Amino acid sequence: MASMLDAVVVGAGPNGLTAAVELARRGLSVAVFEAADTIGGGARTEELTLPGFRHDPCSAVHPLGVGSPAFRDMPLHRHGLEWLHPELPLAHPFPDGTAAVLARSVGETASSLGSRDAGAYRRLVAPFLGRWDTLSQDVLRTQWLGLPRDPVTWARFGLLAGPPAALLNRRFRNARARGMLAGLAAHAVAPLTGIATGGIALTFALAAHEVGWPVPRGGSQAISDALGSWLRELGGAVHTGFEVKRLDDLPPTRAYVFDTSPTALARIAGLGDAYRRYRYGASVFKIDYALTGPVPWTAPAARRAGTVHLGPTSGDIDAALRAAVEGRDPSVPFLITAQPSLIDPTRAPEGRHTFWVYGHVPNGWTGDATEVIERQIERFAPGFRDLVLARATAGPPQVAARNANYVGGDFACGAFQGLTAVLRPKLTRVPYTTAHPAVFLCSAATPPGPGVHGMSGHHAARAVWRRLRARP
Repeated sequence: MASMLDAVVVGAGPNGLTAAVELARRGLSVAVFEAADTIGGGARTEELTLPGFRHDPCSAVHPLGVGSPAFRDMPLHRHGLEWLHPELPLAHPFPDGTAAVLARSVGETASSLGSRDAGAYRRLVAPFLGRWDTLSQDVLRTQWLGLPRDPVTWARFGLLAGPPAALLNRRFRNARARGMLAGLAAHAVAPLTGIATGGIALTFALAAHEVGWPVPRGGSQAISDALGSWLRELGGAVHTGFEVKRLDDLPPTRAYVFDTSPTALARIAGLGDAYRRYRYGASVFKIDYALTGPVPWTAPAARRAGTVHLGPTSGDIDAALRAAVEGRDPSVPFLITAQPSLIDPTRAPEGRHTFWVYGHVPNGWTGDATEVIERQIERFAPGFRDLVLARATAGPPQVAARNANYVGGDFACGAFQGLTAVLRPKLTRVPYTTAHPAVFLCSAATPPGPGVHGMSGHHAARAVWRRLRARP
């Protein structure tokens, strides 16, 4: 601990671990310090309800994980990571018992949207099919740093991705397609009129067709454990249960890399109010369930899907998002749900199931959304409550307590609204650097933003590497 390290990483979430791995594989000496007792950040797995029921407190389904350029270049399978794919990536049910689906097949997806919109959907995704390897690298980066690998495809994508999802939805004529697209865009946790929300929807749709929406066997912790295992194999060290309050708490090093919120970095590194204008977004009310059986969806397609969105219409989804962003209590929430035990028997005792769900609420909200969430689930799965063995609820205060990066319960580590959607964490050429020449930021507050893909850590590590090479 007394000798000089090349880099110290504060925070062992997916981005911090990725940054540490990227630096260690370049031959640098690296140590990671995590305040919690386990690594993982937003990619953890715990027994939240009953013994034998393994739940993901934050992220659960990982289209950007399996499709991540950073993870693709790592031997994570050798360290225990196994992806499990559901029969359908996503179902979007409607009150009449039918559902639109996002399938691996473009044809199956298009046909579920109805004859009036099937062609429009095919035309929307056709220019990008078969191009995920280059498109993902061009999209999951800081857009103004360097040239894209496939400029033509990137430019075509940008014309669709930059505008709001509400504008992209004008391509479709009926509620089925518009509802499904709105549900995809809602992962940005911003009204559908927000800039770049169309890009979120299109990215998730393409990911389903190109790489799927899988879950890791055993839970999201498997991603973090694989990253930590490879880091140790490369000679890096990981210290848990170590809260960093100031730089002096850390060993001597040439670079400090923070997988934290921008405000936490400023406090620890002594940068004052460097990020005083940084905005945090809406939060969620999350419930993890232990069930006696699978969710009794009315729509047959929902029983085969790893993820189920409950809206159902574009207007309903936008209203729920606006309520959360504008600070109003939820009434009819838009729900994102996952049912990993359908394809992963390690998640629950034999014959039992786990179920993961959240609805959007205002930042810092202290109410209880259990009733409105379960009322919405029962609308599409009558009899759901009869299956509940136990539930673990977490509103914004609990979400923030589990992970200090989630200020006010904002699990995206920054609002996806206005310029914050693209200029994270502030207007600067290299968003991973700070006013301190040895301090860097690699969390989801930097491009390309939230998601368990490690790309913020990947790009931050490159910035650290360039700085260290310039100053041996």
